[in-house]
Parts: sequence; C-alpha cells; structure tokens
Amino acid sequence: MDLTRRGMMGMGALAPFLMLAACMQRAAAEGDRFGDTLAESETISETAIRNLGSYPGYNQRGSEKIAMLCYPEMTALDLVGPQYFFACMIGASVHLVTADPDLKPVPVDTGFTIGPTIHTQDCPEDLDVLFVPGGLTGTVAAMRNDAILDFLVSRAAKARFITSVCTGSLLLGQAGLLEGKRATSHWATRHLLPEFGATPVDARVVEDGNIVTGAGVSAGLDFALTLLKQMRGEKYAQAIQLLAEYAPEPPLSSGTLDGIEPELGRNLHEMMAVPISEMRRAASNRRR
Repeated sequence: MDLTRRGMMGMGALAPFLMLAACMQRAAAEGDRFGDTLAESETISETAIRNLGSYPGYNQRGSEKIAMLCYPEMTALDLVGPQYFFACMIGASVHLVTADPDLKPVPVDTGFTIGPTIHTQDCPEDLDVLFVPGGLTGTVAAMRNDAILDFLVSRAAKARFITSVCTGSLLLGQAGLLEGKRATSHWATRHLLPEFGATPVDARVVEDGNIVTGAGVSAGLDFALTLLKQMRGEKYAQAIQLLAEYAPEPPLSSGTLDGIEPELGRNLHEMMAVPISEMRRAASNRRR
C-alpha cells in the first residue's frame, strides 16, 4: 500500500473524532451565546427583547381585533394556519367565533374539533380583521345559514380588512361582500366567483381595497403573511415567518392544475361536483 493511500485511510479513521471536536467547539460557542446559567440566559433574552423593541421598522406591539369564523365541517388548515400568524401578534385579540350560543366545540372536516371563544352576537363590532375559512359541504351549509350571513354583513361594515381563505370567499360572496371585487378561491371553485359578483383571479393571494382573499388551504399561510405585513410592517412579518420556519420546498410540483396530469386533475375536480353545484345554486339567493 502506498503512503498516499495509507494516509487517506488514516484521515478517514480520524473523521468521526474531527467531527466530534467541531461539534464540541460549536456547542461551547452556543453556550457562551445563550448563557451557561438560567440567570445568564434570562439576561440575554431580556436584552434581545429590548433590542427588538427598538429595531427599525419592527412593530412588535399592537391592539388589533381579529374575528375568525368557525363553522361545522370547515377545512381546519384554512383557519389554523392563519391563526398561528395572528396569534403571534403581540397585543392582538384573536376571537374564534361561532353561531352556536353554547360555544360547543366545532367539528372540522378532518375529524377533530376546534374550541370557539365567542358567540357571533358578542363579537366586537370594530374589527381589524374579519376572517372566513372554507370547506365543501360545511361551506354550503354556512351559505344557507342566516345567522352566519347576518354576522358577516354586520361586522364587515366596520372591519378594516374583510378576508377569506379557500372557499371562504364564496361565503363572503353569499353575504354580498364581493360585488365588483377581484378575488380568489380554491382552484376547484374559483370559476364560481362571478356568480357572486366578483372577478376571479388565479393567484395565491388577491388584494382589492380592504378585501383580501387567499386561494386553497395552504395558501392561507401566504395570505396571513400578506395581512401581517399590512398590519405590522415587513420586518415583523419577516420575523414571524422565520419563527414559523416557513420556507416551502414541496417534494412534488402538483400543487396546481398546471403541474399535474390533466386526466388526474379533471377527475379530482369532477369528484367535487355535488358541493360545487350546491354552491352555484346557493348563489341565486346571495345577499345584495
């Protein structure tokens, strides 16, 4: 065996020990950075909080009032994704609103329940954000629920932002809140928006005045960041995005109709024929 090959083998044997030494050095450095005792860690944390408070453009405190409608069989991620970002807004009040006066847990379309915090009648009237999630059969039922529609009309009158994710835009449309507006919805129902007086836009997030709508399900994260930027500024939105580690790299490219086999996409769309037809029929009785 020549000396060069023997030397390479020797270095290979040392590799785990060199990696361990590097890890120990990094651990020591992180220990210095975050403190070796609880008291040191608390001091470091308090200093960082003060630094953030004076960071240019970083508006970490506010008093926004946010109402997020909850109704049976809604799509959970439509609400839970945005709720995370809203709940991270220091000083904001986030209300989970139900039309059930008993505040019973609301079953969602994936099998678990969400606990509402306030009844529609008790919800603040001067909202910064009125938010509506989507769904399929649950949304159809909500579009026929006068208590829900009355609530949306009432709170939209004073809301700074009137918003939705997924088919929640159709519920806004049923309440007469999208007339003449540009909006988006889940890809499967976007074509229904003209039935509610809106102009459909194929985009993850659409802003038209104080109307902000998000496309289907996962677009709620993009929607929430867009709204967070509007309310607290870009720096705060960047900070919350980092805390959420929201840097998507999907393993597949089939998140839109353009990225999936046409026949597969067509069958997935037609599979939802019943609720789509029901939503179209409900539009004939929309508020005006």
